[in-house]
Amino acid sequence: MKLWITILAAAVLALAAGTSAFAARPDLVIGIPLEPPHLDPTAGAAAAIDEVLYANVFEGLTRIGPNGEVLPDLAESWTISDDGKVYTFKLHTGVKFHDGTDFDAADVKFSLDRARADNSVNAQKVLFAAIDTVDVVDPATVKVTLKNPQGSFLYNMGWGDAVIVAPESADTNKEKPIGTGPFKFQSWAKGSSITLVKSDNYWGTPASLDKAEFRIVPDAAAYVPALLSGDIQAFPFFDADSVAQVKDDPRFKVVIGATEGETILSINNKKPPFDKLQVRQAISYALDRKAIIDGASAGLGQPIGSHMSPANKDYVDLTGRYPHDVAKAKELLKEAGLENGFKATLKLPPPTYARLGGEIIASQLRDVGIDLEIIPVEWAQWLDQVFTKKDYDLTIVSHTEPNDIDIYSRKDYYFNYDNPAFDKVIADLGVTSDEAKRKELLGQAQKILADDAVVGFLYELPKIGVWDANLQGLWENAPIQANDLTKVKWSE
Repeated sequence: MKLWITILAAAVLALAAGTSAFAARPDLVIGIPLEPPHLDPTAGAAAAIDEVLYANVFEGLTRIGPNGEVLPDLAESWTISDDGKVYTFKLHTGVKFHDGTDFDAADVKFSLDRARADNSVNAQKVLFAAIDTVDVVDPATVKVTLKNPQGSFLYNMGWGDAVIVAPESADTNKEKPIGTGPFKFQSWAKGSSITLVKSDNYWGTPASLDKAEFRIVPDAAAYVPALLSGDIQAFPFFDADSVAQVKDDPRFKVVIGATEGETILSINNKKPPFDKLQVRQAISYALDRKAIIDGASAGLGQPIGSHMSPANKDYVDLTGRYPHDVAKAKELLKEAGLENGFKATLKLPPPTYARLGGEIIASQLRDVGIDLEIIPVEWAQWLDQVFTKKDYDLTIVSHTEPNDIDIYSRKDYYFNYDNPAFDKVIADLGVTSDEAKRKELLGQAQKILADDAVVGFLYELPKIGVWDANLQGLWENAPIQANDLTKVKWSE
């Protein structure tokens, strides 16, 4: 009784002082599976970079919202010329970078010119290929002139690769990121966590959280214990096999949404024998998608037959192009002169979907005579060996970039795919803004990839989020690679 009176008295005193004794907590610890290789979204392909920094630390002219919509960001508004080639952006004023320097149109010009320069290290340099000139009209106005109309330009400017950086800090963003967002970088304990804190001079609506720690948890088996102990309050990308352990616990929300993560068995198209169409098609016929989805995503993934999310309005269902058919796979290998099969390697990065899926796929390909040596690699090794040096036969990865079917037209991309017919479709798409025509072209592109069996199309990665039931504002879906904390708060 005395204890209750003491607590009640403390609450009354707190209210009298203008504060709440039961105020929502100000901090959040988020579990993420992969550590970013660095912290500059404009200089790396790893999704883990954007998952920490997009919308939190760095901002672009536009941003992508939780449902994939294009929203204003550093640009408060824009106008488009009648010919669709000139975009004039009106910028927010009074914006400062976290180091205290002012943001203005010169920073936009610097960022876009840097991203499209010949020596650019931007992983999505193609996003800026249509830009002809960037001109500073005045400190709050920038004019971007395109070489040709581009229907996706405003969307492209919302990617993490298109965030605005300052010339004063651009070269050091990999270790000490300086942006304009509602959170600023505090610290990075390599191998352990990255901590952001609320920016006191943010130009827009301030964040509700004072502090957010991104805790690196590579072992999926540790997810549930971390939640139950309260050490971590949210896993925006939870392990599918562990969902059953928490789905009925009222302390947590289990939210299953859609992603842009096309999960594929990537194939080195120029490396024999994968340079033969029959071999790639044989692999596609050998794959049993249902078994892979059941085993690697707890049955939650959606099967795909080409490189587009089923949630996309322009998606074409091509899952029937290669039904599971062991006999057909063996027949195609015989046509390719490989009736006795062959050996190859399968390099698997750390995510559970890759490691589990790899075991299943190795078994399925063994049934048709393809003997795979499984080689587990760490994420940095995968980026170096597979993505950069193209030193691989097969690998498994989820491509989580939005609307990225054009990657198959890039001559230096790790698939080593080359088809002039596909390239022409992508080139036509780049200068087409009419929605009906774009839909037609995207349909053609999807069909060509399926017919060429460029990779083994598996499933769309589900976004499985598990977090404290009192937490609000985390994204249900993942239209881009992001853990946007701008509207995240605790219920009071």
